[in-house]
Amino acid sequence: MQDDQRQRKVAMRHGLRHRCPNCGEGRLFSSYLKVAPACDVCGQSFTAQKADDGPAYFTILLMCHIAGFMLHFMIVYSDFGPMETALSITAVVVAGSLMLLPRIKGLMIGWQWADRLHGF
Repeated sequence: MQDDQRQRKVAMRHGLRHRCPNCGEGRLFSSYLKVAPACDVCGQSFTAQKADDGPAYFTILLMCHIAGFMLHFMIVYSDFGPMETALSITAVVVAGSLMLLPRIKGLMIGWQWADRLHGF
């Protein structure tokens, strides 16, 4: 890929898969949410990334909408009591948040890289 032409959708898709936005091969994270210092394949530095609170905000935004719809449908269409409803929704929200958070963080880093934000 040429250095002067970065494709946003491709970079964001690589980030969504936890891969380097530049080459799509190297690992973006060294652990669950810790961003690696650089790509181990192409050497792209990730120190310029500034995802900060954005991934957490978007994860909460999505999961609260899902929880709201679940609450409505479980109250209207199921025979679950309050405790079963609360436990079911809590399980879905916790599992969904843990699944979405690193993916959204990778997506945001890919977007920052593609738009050359923060020194990328």
